[in-house]
Amino acid sequence: MSIIRLPLHFEGSQGEKTLYCLFDSGATFSCISDDAIQNLEQLIKLRKPLEIGTAAAGHYLKITHSTRLDFYYNDIRLSDEFMVIPGLSEDVILGVNTFQKWRIKLDFEHDTVIIDPKVAKAILK
Repeated sequence: MSIIRLPLHFEGSQGEKTLYCLFDSGATFSCISDDAIQNLEQLIKLRKPLEIGTAAAGHYLKITHSTRLDFYYNDIRLSDEFMVIPGLSEDVILGVNTFQKWRIKLDFEHDTVIIDPKVAKAILK
């Protein structure tokens, strides 16, 4: 597992702000802390709570809400669903589901994020 931490601009229906985002190749879902989502977007209650395992053996989190946000990397607009995690240690964690959706690749040697130019071009149209 490797990570890259960068500030990204996030937008929701209630506002916008820059949040520190952890690009985490070991996380499945993209998550946002309950503090970071304040004044950005409304929460969506999950019909059935989602229980996910954490890095700590035998420790699970119960997720009851999600939300959808737009975010920008190098002026490229992306969007995804984020699981809302109370007490999350980071503002935002981007997981592999988001990487696959947007064909994001991580260059750990140079601490950079690479977005497929074809995807970026399609978004800008």
